[in-house]
Amino acid sequence: LQEESGWKLVHADVFRPPQWPILLCCSLGTGMQLLAMSLISIFCAMLGFLSPANRGGLLTATLLTFVLMGVPAGYFSSNTYKSLKGTSWKQTTIMTATLYPGVIAGTCFILNFFIWGQASSGAVPFGTMVALLLMWFFISTPLVFLGAFFGYKAKLPDPPTRTNEIPRQIPEQAWYMSGAFNVLMGGVLPFGAIFIELFFIMTSVWLQRFYYVFGFLALVLLILLITCGEMAIVLCYFQLCNENYLWQWRSFLNTGSAGLFLFGYSIVYFSSTLEIMGVISTMLYFSYMFIASLLFSLVTGTVGFVCSWWFVLQIYGAVKVD
Repeated sequence: LQEESGWKLVHADVFRPPQWPILLCCSLGTGMQLLAMSLISIFCAMLGFLSPANRGGLLTATLLTFVLMGVPAGYFSSNTYKSLKGTSWKQTTIMTATLYPGVIAGTCFILNFFIWGQASSGAVPFGTMVALLLMWFFISTPLVFLGAFFGYKAKLPDPPTRTNEIPRQIPEQAWYMSGAFNVLMGGVLPFGAIFIELFFIMTSVWLQRFYYVFGFLALVLLILLITCGEMAIVLCYFQLCNENYLWQWRSFLNTGSAGLFLFGYSIVYFSSTLEIMGVISTMLYFSYMFIASLLFSLVTGTVGFVCSWWFVLQIYGAVKVD
């Protein structure tokens, strides 16, 4: 009895399904889709297949890769939902295929109307918008359903411990273990891992300068993934030691909060480096940076959840509980 520590006491509740499992799983599926797209695009650019001088080709290849990565998105989303003992897999798959792509597509289309109103040459042609919609509905969405089919059919290993029917009461937590403080602290190191490289990326995007060092960008991405994993595991362990078994959403938000720091950095960059004048131009900048921060949050949050999930399975699988 004396050897029982905090995280062992919650063995009968640690695999209890969280609140809003459908939203969590569709966020994880989209994050996995973005992560696969990023890895493939950066690897191809590093090998010289995609020229940084041809920005249109680079963007087209990235969008096409995102569409084709619907299979891992559907697989990971439905497989995670099944492990959380969910049954509404059709709703989860539809949400995975439409929620975040719909938000991003809707925002970009609305912004494009403002660019049209300014008679700018940077506006996306109507035919291109229709082509993107067709790719989304007729290529990406069926691929998500295909991945969800295989993910839901895949056999899951049995959880290491049995879940009680009655939830255990969570003791009062110290102020430094509160959700808001933990979530904010969890995003500091992942953002710090990309802080230096972020300046060059922002300069390339907003000041029209070429970006050539994709090999270094791949190294920064690797460091980012390792940092997210380590940070998520440490914070998850501290949370379980304090007998708080609601780790699923917390592990996603701990590292996903790096997107908040990214958006904060975009405000600093706007005021210190850029000379953007006009309401429309300012709205475009902050809208695009909000989308970039959201996508970054999905990627870092997905990495944090996957590492925490693996960690929880490992520690409770190694303990023999009566």
